[in-house]
Amino acid sequence: MTTTTEQLDQYAAAAEAAAPVWRAASAAERATWLRAAADALDAHADDLVAIADAETRLGGTRLRGEVGRTTGQLRLFATVVEEGSYLELTVDDADAGATPPRPELRRMLTGVGPVAVFSASNFPFAFSVAGGDTASALAAGNPVIVKAHSGHPRLSARTAEIVADALVAAGAPAGSLALVEGREAGNALVQHPVIQAAGFTGSLGGGRALFDLASGRPDPIPFYGELGSVNPVVVTAAAVAARGDALAQGLVGSFTLGIGQFCTKPGVVFVPRGAGFEDLVATLVPSTAGGPLLTDRITAAFPEGIAHLEADASVEVLAHGAPAEDGSARPIVLTTDAAAVAARPETLLEECFGPVTLLVRYDGADDLLAALRAVPGSLTATIHSEEEDDVADVLALLERRAGRVLFAGWPTGVAVTWSQHHGGPWPATTSLHTSVGATAIRRFLRPVVFQDAPQRLLPAELRDDTLSRLPHRRNGELRVP
Repeated sequence: MTTTTEQLDQYAAAAEAAAPVWRAASAAERATWLRAAADALDAHADDLVAIADAETRLGGTRLRGEVGRTTGQLRLFATVVEEGSYLELTVDDADAGATPPRPELRRMLTGVGPVAVFSASNFPFAFSVAGGDTASALAAGNPVIVKAHSGHPRLSARTAEIVADALVAAGAPAGSLALVEGREAGNALVQHPVIQAAGFTGSLGGGRALFDLASGRPDPIPFYGELGSVNPVVVTAAAVAARGDALAQGLVGSFTLGIGQFCTKPGVVFVPRGAGFEDLVATLVPSTAGGPLLTDRITAAFPEGIAHLEADASVEVLAHGAPAEDGSARPIVLTTDAAAVAARPETLLEECFGPVTLLVRYDGADDLLAALRAVPGSLTATIHSEEEDDVADVLALLERRAGRVLFAGWPTGVAVTWSQHHGGPWPATTSLHTSVGATAIRRFLRPVVFQDAPQRLLPAELRDDTLSRLPHRRNGELRVP
């Protein structure tokens, strides 16, 4: 089913009418609306999980946990709104004695206006209709129009219905949330003059096409896309000697988690040649099982991605998982050398969505660093080392390549917190902002400065009687109530 141009115009007009109400709503009102949406999703969790499992085959346990993450995100942003520091309230008092004389300036962040959100396939709740993009956009004071993912259309429609009804019942204006379907509608959505920003999680090709549409508008808008990531991991010889078995188990568990369909999957792992790590991995992989992938497109792309890697003369198959049945994706581990990666990164460092990882053998620090310099921007980077290892150069390089650097554990797990960052240099994302955690709200805000404005005409947050109750900076001094 495809949303018509007339329907999109209706949704956009409703969102445009709702935007001033969201912007003007108090922190208490906005927080109430967000919590109402979370409560409604929790109340309908059983029905939603059943629909999601039928469409995605991700299993009830995984999906129920994802509902909890989704409602937790909504509640986190309610606390962000109440706490108030996201507004970046800043005041410089007038100073006639300054050279030149300084007027009174009051600055804050405010909602950009209606936001487009494009759902992801691999997290049908947490990165879909009511996921982090929607939660952060609403928290910033913006209505949202969501482009449903074709991999879970019934779930998208039901989720949108529940959340839209809950928002209105809690006092939010009609038009706060709407849903469109179909690729043509998605293209039209990002180009619609009412839309002021867009959030996307998906493929590099699809995201780049939408990014270009957003940038090519008569009035270009910011497009916050999460597009692709190989998430490099570096393992030192000392780490293999100290805890090789645990590291091998962790890697195998991580790259096969969710049938390898996490955007933070460790896709390329740099291992010291001759340390025995490959043998440890090879003994574990045959006992792993694959499973059906999320969509027909992903299912078709997985063997094509493997074939693309295997076509390189340096690549060998280290191990396969258990034989696949019913079209399921079979886990696979491939190997290559650091020199090959440095020479042909466009082939060997292309993301392959599914249960596959590439082990890259390196000989010494220079060999490793040369290969790491070829790694594209990623969401995460991981270092497994020991106290005696000098990894300063590796860290400095990876810090430039990724938005989150781990020193323990594996990247397939993104805590939703105030300090989290889920982003990275291109092609991981189209911007430097995060799509997970409290500061995801910053994507859908813009700064406004009021010069010599009467108190009665200022937004409530910038008036003196309100400022005393909110975090703000005055004449350069940070003040926290």
